[in-house]
Amino acid sequence: MTTVVPGAGAGPLLRGWREQRRISQLELALRAGSSARHISFVETGRARPSEEMILRLADHLDVPVRERNKLLLAAGYAPRYTETPVDDPSMGALRNGIERLLRGYEPYPALVVDGSYTVVAANRGIAMLLDGLPEHLLTPPLNGMRITLHPEGLAPRIRNLRRWRGHLLTQMERQMALARSRALRDLYDEVAAYPLPEAGDGPDDRGDREDSEPYVALPLRIEHKGRVLSFVSSISTFNTPMDVTVAELAIETFLPADPATVTYLRSLTP
Repeated sequence: MTTVVPGAGAGPLLRGWREQRRISQLELALRAGSSARHISFVETGRARPSEEMILRLADHLDVPVRERNKLLLAAGYAPRYTETPVDDPSMGALRNGIERLLRGYEPYPALVVDGSYTVVAANRGIAMLLDGLPEHLLTPPLNGMRITLHPEGLAPRIRNLRRWRGHLLTQMERQMALARSRALRDLYDEVAAYPLPEAGDGPDDRGDREDSEPYVALPLRIEHKGRVLSFVSSISTFNTPMDVTVAELAIETFLPADPATVTYLRSLTP
């Protein structure tokens, strides 16, 4: 089952995930069908866990797929999960499925981003919102966070920018606690440092509402050609992914939050 080996291996990494999840050694042991003593030996490097044990512990600690590969490498095992580019021929069925989903959601906006918020695919509803943005923000690879919060991007058009910005930064902070990505940290530092344009401190940010439509969640209220459109966003991920790329894809859809937005978007459909 285990052998005593020199060096810590995956132990400190597993301990870090356990502490982040605020789970005791005993609780983790009970979940994984092990013992607290064995978990302690693994974390201190006194015992080398089997490949199966590492994956079992990672599953109970809800460790992201990319980080599971790191755990396996640290313990001296080969990575279990592949990382296939989205444009790889083997991903054809996935790409086709995503494209059908995005088209089917039109005229409402929807897009797919990777773990660094690079836009992988988007529909015409998103293209409508991006209309008129400067070329340097629309040059591939597009980044969803950068486009949204940049002072030359969508930020001046967002009526409740301070609250929406706070929501996005909190979302990134939660993701950084899992992904531990340098690229994601650099992106966060960049967008968090963007100055807030004067247009961002509009009526919505001061708590005043121009309508009485109740919202079920924080809306994105954004201007488009003189109209204020309201959306509630939803993010979906793939269930039980076996590939790092697929695990980090997120599909974000924007549901109209009031009847006026529905009517306007439908009026744009040929």
